[in-house]
Amino acid sequence: MKKELIELRVNGRSHEVAIEPSALLLDVLRQELQLTGSKRGCDDSSCGACTVLVDGVAMMACTLLAASCEGQDITTVEGVSEHGSLAAIQKAYGDWGGSQCGYCTPGFIMTVKALLAENPDPSEAEVRAALSSNLCRCTGYSQMYEAIRAAIAAERKPSTLLEETKASRS
Repeated sequence: MKKELIELRVNGRSHEVAIEPSALLLDVLRQELQLTGSKRGCDDSSCGACTVLVDGVAMMACTLLAASCEGQDITTVEGVSEHGSLAAIQKAYGDWGGSQCGYCTPGFIMTVKALLAENPDPSEAEVRAALSSNLCRCTGYSQMYEAIRAAIAAERKPSTLLEETKASRS
C-alpha cells in the first residue's frame, strides 16, 4: 500500500511520518515514534489501555486513524510529566499503589488527566463514570480511586497556597 507523509504534533513536538492511510494512531506512536507507553489491549476500544489525549479529549488510539489526527495536539503518557517531574496523578499512582502490573496505568492516567482538565474537582461518581471506559485486570480499583483523590488534593494545594499568599499580602 502506498504511504503518505503526514505531520503529527505529539507531546509538543512535530513529527513527519510516512504511513499507510489505514495506520492506526497506536501503531504510529509505538512503532514510528517509539512512544510505547500507550498499550494495545483489545483492538476494539473496550479496555482503555491505549488512551491518549487528542486536543485534550481522551481517545482510544487503537481505533483512531493516525492521518485523522494531523493538525491536532496529541498527548501520550510520555508527555504528562511537568517540567521534568512526575505530574500529580503519576506521583499519586506510585504513592498509593494505583497499579499492580502497570499495563493499564498509562490509559488510566490519560483518562484522569482529561477529566481533571475539564473538571478540577470531580465527584466520586464523575471519576467512576470517566474511568468506566478503562479496565484493569489486576487491582480492585480502590487504590486507583485513592490515588485520584490524592492527585486532586495535590493539584488543589498549589493554587490554594497561592491564593492564601495573595490574601495575606493584601
